[in-house]
Amino acid sequence: MLSAFTNSLKIPELRQRIFYTLSLLFIARVAAVVPLPGLDPAPLKQFFADQTAAGEGALVGLYNMFTGGALVQGAIGALGIMPYISASIIFQLMTAVVPTLSRLQQEGDVGRQKLTQYTRYATVLICLVQGTLLILALENPARLFSGFDVNTYGDIVIVSKAWFLVTSVIIMTAGTMLLMWLGEQITQRGIGNGVSLLITVGILADVPGAVQATYQLFFAPVGVQTLGLPQGFIMFALFILVTMGIVMVVQGQRKIPVQYAKRVVGNKVMGGQSSFMPLKVNYSGVMPVIFASAILMFPQQILSQLGAALELDFLVDFANNLLRGDWFYYASFGLLILFFSYFWVSVMFKPIQIAEDLKKYGGYIPGVRPGEPTAKFLDFIMTRLTLAGAIFLTFIAVFPDVLLFELNVPQRIAIFFGGTGMLITVGVVLDTMRQIETFLLQRHYDGFLKKGRVRARSGGQTRQGALGDAASQEAVTKLLTVVGSIFFFGIAIWLWRQYSGQ
Repeated sequence: MLSAFTNSLKIPELRQRIFYTLSLLFIARVAAVVPLPGLDPAPLKQFFADQTAAGEGALVGLYNMFTGGALVQGAIGALGIMPYISASIIFQLMTAVVPTLSRLQQEGDVGRQKLTQYTRYATVLICLVQGTLLILALENPARLFSGFDVNTYGDIVIVSKAWFLVTSVIIMTAGTMLLMWLGEQITQRGIGNGVSLLITVGILADVPGAVQATYQLFFAPVGVQTLGLPQGFIMFALFILVTMGIVMVVQGQRKIPVQYAKRVVGNKVMGGQSSFMPLKVNYSGVMPVIFASAILMFPQQILSQLGAALELDFLVDFANNLLRGDWFYYASFGLLILFFSYFWVSVMFKPIQIAEDLKKYGGYIPGVRPGEPTAKFLDFIMTRLTLAGAIFLTFIAVFPDVLLFELNVPQRIAIFFGGTGMLITVGVVLDTMRQIETFLLQRHYDGFLKKGRVRARSGGQTRQGALGDAASQEAVTKLLTVVGSIFFFGIAIWLWRQYSGQ
């Protein structure tokens, strides 16, 4: 594996793509730490630290994870890339049910460009709405952050609220559009899926804090209870097992054999080949977990505040049952994951269309008649696979909570033992490794695994034509110069603050 990383720098095009990707990811991280003008992030940081220590604030913690900590920093990228992802999901679902959008998708590059343009317009609209709601919540923190006391933590907004609302919404919208553009540039000229990499880097940004918290678990000050070597070995083994399980299910496929009949076209005989159709075990990815989490969190917030305002104890009690740590929450969570897994498959997986395409090109599944019987067979197989994938997603999503509430593992450590963040991280890392390995194999280098399992398990190589041209060496050099200057300037400011603070 180490030789594969070394070989990656020997290929000029791949080297340029890697450095280009790293530079743009660095710019995205800068947008996650530069605070909005007129905002003091210190009260927000302290409140979030108290909530995390108490195991609360699940909704805020989930959103903060997707923004890479930008929400707690009150940064210009506080909305993150989520508005663009939300708009993409909306249009992806609408494409399956709206005939006009479905026709656009089938028109080739022109139609897809129009859909991309509509998605960008929707992103701006979502940013304006979410940005306004977020700024109003920061001006009155108790609306969004239950338990926030201005007398205890202090004011977050320290300038005129009206002017702060206008300027901050514009700046945060521009920040999200910048992240969207960075993601598209990484996808076209870099390596990996840009939007997914932005989310993954934001999740991994908390790794240093998790390492520090892990160190404190085993080497706490005198008088504080610590964990011993057996507990450390068990945690390490659990981390390896969970990661292996995620990799196996993310990569897991059911290969349906497909035989193509021979056809005579002129003087040539076409077809007669054997292939397979890969059906993924976890077809819906991480989307059911995200949808289920959002649906459970928002009613809890609304019912809790409504019950407190109307002095209705039964509403407050019901809202408390929707909190993490309660059996009713996990039962509802599992049912919602199961529902959204089948919902996503029903919308995105079209067995009738697949059966018609197979019949059109002379393909058939051995032992199954073409046409409607093939569609029923594929639907039956996908139904069983979806059940297995939904059970796995539920287990992975709940496992961090078991560590958090039953074994008292700190939250910033527990999130790396499963959950939404771990699913996204493993999937994105595997996808990026596949693309790098494609470049290596095309240049006759060994990949990350000499037997090519990463490539073979994914169902084929990544098509080079799907990527744009890599940035020129001159452009990459200029970008690295700018990024390096920003980096060393930031280090100098940090050292100056440390020295002046002493």
